[in-house]
Amino acid sequence: MTALESRALPDVAVLRRPTRVRLLWFLVATAVLLALMVASVALGSRDVGWSDIVAALQGADATMEQAAVTKRIPRTLLAVLVGAALGLAGAVMQGVTRNPLADPGILGVNMGASLAVVTAMVTFGLSSATGYLWAAILGAGLAAVFVYAVGSLGRGGATPLKLALAGAATSAALASLISAFVLPRNDVAGGFRSWQIGGVGGATYDTIRQALPFLAVGVAVCVLSARALNSLALGDELAAGLGERVAVVRAVAALGAVLLCGAATAVAGPIGFVGLVVPHVCRLLVGLDHRWLLPFSALLGASLLTAADVVGRVVARPAEIDVGIVTALIGAPFFIHIVRRQKVREL
Repeated sequence: MTALESRALPDVAVLRRPTRVRLLWFLVATAVLLALMVASVALGSRDVGWSDIVAALQGADATMEQAAVTKRIPRTLLAVLVGAALGLAGAVMQGVTRNPLADPGILGVNMGASLAVVTAMVTFGLSSATGYLWAAILGAGLAAVFVYAVGSLGRGGATPLKLALAGAATSAALASLISAFVLPRNDVAGGFRSWQIGGVGGATYDTIRQALPFLAVGVAVCVLSARALNSLALGDELAAGLGERVAVVRAVAALGAVLLCGAATAVAGPIGFVGLVVPHVCRLLVGLDHRWLLPFSALLGASLLTAADVVGRVVARPAEIDVGIVTALIGAPFFIHIVRRQKVREL
């Protein structure tokens, strides 16, 4: 194990947590998410009261406030689903690669999904939400395979630094290709620029319904990989000695993460840094056991994206700041902090 890998995650002894402490944090996180969901429905360019929320839930749509609630409910649900998907995918990617810098955005997975959606839109005239979902998942998978293959070249295999550099280079190259596709097409450029920033403002129940099967399968695959990821954290040789088929574990867990990233990107755009920030915070709260870390990452990811959406609506009202910009403002300093703390260098 390299010096960086030995520092990739906090000390195990420090982060062991009794079950009662984990349950307490889980209850606190659940309460925070519920409070943020209420705030997401209540706050915006037009604040609404509890009576308006109750009336809208009962089907009333007679006032401006109740109409605002009706529009904000699917937006809130989409923020929860996308945040949970990205938080869970980030935890799985960090576990699969044993890389503290792993994140769907940093490793180029989100950009691969974006390129696939743009290609399908411009070249094949794809316009259905289901088509976007399939295209995004395919693009995310191909990008993940490519980045891992490039990062594995040379001495030492897929080190955290090489994966991060390969992901950054791949993201830059894919972004250039996206621009080459979009710029000549004025009919799609405007809508794509808004989608590329990342946001949940265009949420509808139909979009959520079409994304749910992909998200559900991704969550199931990731959660079922939790025990195997615990073995993988001990090192490939020891994991193999414990009976794990290392290559299969990595492939299956990565497939679940790709499904989550692709579906989330298709419905909300390439939102970055959620998958980077959330798992690190969760390890401080519940420890390194992936059986706790994965569901907790989903819970905190949902809270982070919902909170970012609320902040974006409140600080700029009556306009709003897309959630992808808010998460970037939070995640970029965090990324720099991790790099400085890990003292990343070529090994």
